[in-house]
This record gives sequence, structure tokens and C-alpha cells, in this order.
Amino acid sequence: MSIPAGDAANGEKLFKAKCTQCHTVNEGGPHKQGPNLFGIVGRPAGTVPRFAYTKANAESGITWNEKELFDYLLDPKKYIPKTKMNFPGFKSEQDRADVVAYLKQFK
Repeated sequence: MSIPAGDAANGEKLFKAKCTQCHTVNEGGPHKQGPNLFGIVGRPAGTVPRFAYTKANAESGITWNEKELFDYLLDPKKYIPKTKMNFPGFKSEQDRADVVAYLKQFK
């Protein structure tokens, strides 16, 4: 399955509505309940300094790319069992593509 073209502007709205309670995206930004997501695309999972990841996340072997993020955001707890991420996911393919397009900007 290919990923639909994402709309970063809509992804920003979705991120602000659903993700900012637990995540920041600004360079050097703080961790919250979840890690700062600046530079997530291309980064191995579980490697942001000064964030306490679960063993499942840190040992997942995942390097975050567009496809991994797209698939993960459908159902994070199913994608990485025993992760701390307490988010049910974005069921809409377009919403997931939009959030991924938004996150890709932060590098």
C-alpha cells in the first residue's frame, strides 16, 4: 500500500489537536509524557537523549521513515507492543499521511 500525499498544514492542525499534550516538535524542545519529535524521520526508535523509553520501543529495531510512521500511527500499541504511547491512533489514512508530512518538516 502506498501512502497518500500528505498535507502538512492539515497535519499541523491534527498534531496540535491530538499530539501536543504529549509531544513537542521544536528543535531542542522539552520532552513531555512523550519525547520531542524534532528530527524523527530517519532516526532510530528509542534514541532521543534524556527520554526514558520502554524496552520494547528502544529494542524495536525501527528506523522512523514515512512508511514506518504511517503504519505506526494507525495503532501504536499494536505496532510496538508494550510501548508507553497511550494514543489510539489515526484511523484515517489521509490524517496519518498529513501528520507524517507535518513531522517531516522538522529536521
